Amino acid sequence: MSRIAKYPIDLPSKVEAKIEGNEITINGPLGSLKQFLVDDVKVELIDNKIFFSIVNISDKSKAMIGTLRALISNMVVGVSKGFERKLMLVGVGFRASVQGTIVKLQLGFSHDIFHQLPSGIVAESSIPTELIIKGIDKQSVGQVAAKIRSYRTPEPYKGKGVRYADEKVVLKEAKKK
Repeated sequence: MSRIAKYPIDLPSKVEAKIEGNEITINGPLGSLKQFLVDDVKVELIDNKIFFSIVNISDKSKAMIGTLRALISNMVVGVSKGFERKLMLVGVGFRASVQGTIVKLQLGFSHDIFHQLPSGIVAESSIPTELIIKGIDKQSVGQVAAKIRSYRTPEPYKGKGVRYADEKVVLKEAKKK
């Protein structure tokens, strides 16, 4: 059994959980998220805590109990605090601007890149070389940030490109004559 699944998830105030059949719904001040449950894992809501246990011991159930606990824990954090990912644009003339649900990126190409944000995701750009992606679903926030980063990944010689704020780019030494 997963070690992390031994610990129950405490629900903060203003966060509600509802288990209906094969689905769990987490409601909070920022929104609502749903997750399908696996038949091999039993999920119980007791005294504002979510407990996990294995119904049938198998390799699949041992793997899924920890995964399910982590997913539901991320849902609880998402509806109460939310998630954000900060991107930095490093390079001459690299800038980002947000126009509603469209992020306009100028990354040194001959044309601008317009990235449409999915529903539930919000972007902010306080300064032109910084972009913050926010949302309640951790997977969606990470996916959007990774997609924007993939337009111009940091190159290894000067470090120019789109990078995560906490990312360290290891620079290579230039070729010597």
